[in-house]
Amino acid sequence: MRRIATVILFCLSMLGMAQPPGDFASKKANLEALERMWNQAQVNRDASAIAGMISDHFINTEFDGQVSDRAKFLADFGDPKFNLAFMNIGNLEVSMYGTTAIVVGDYHTKGMNKGKPYEHFGRFTDTWIFLNGKWMCVASHSSLKK
Repeated sequence: MRRIATVILFCLSMLGMAQPPGDFASKKANLEALERMWNQAQVNRDASAIAGMISDHFINTEFDGQVSDRAKFLADFGDPKFNLAFMNIGNLEVSMYGTTAIVVGDYHTKGMNKGKPYEHFGRFTDTWIFLNGKWMCVASHSSLKK
């Protein structure tokens, strides 16, 4: 029984050491800043900046239901048929679950796709984990507002 209690205490202490540094307010500010840097990288077509923010097993689900893995998501930045001219996010909500964070918010985008202008208003949900000393997005989902 003592051995089991020791193992449980050890595991709980390891969980505490795996926590990202800072209080909720600083974690929230960090995640919001990452979301804004992500958007700027998308407008600038900077796939390398995004690559540093997403995990190796990243999954993206677009507003139209298309699902892409990390490789396809990054490759899409080079697609000449798609030109994102504007992206803004707002109404961000951050929920923390240990070393996992869920960021939900509104987005507004404008651009050209296959020669046709578009403008989208929607919602997104990003799932971040604190991995190897930094936040990494593991999943992203967006949907259009009606």
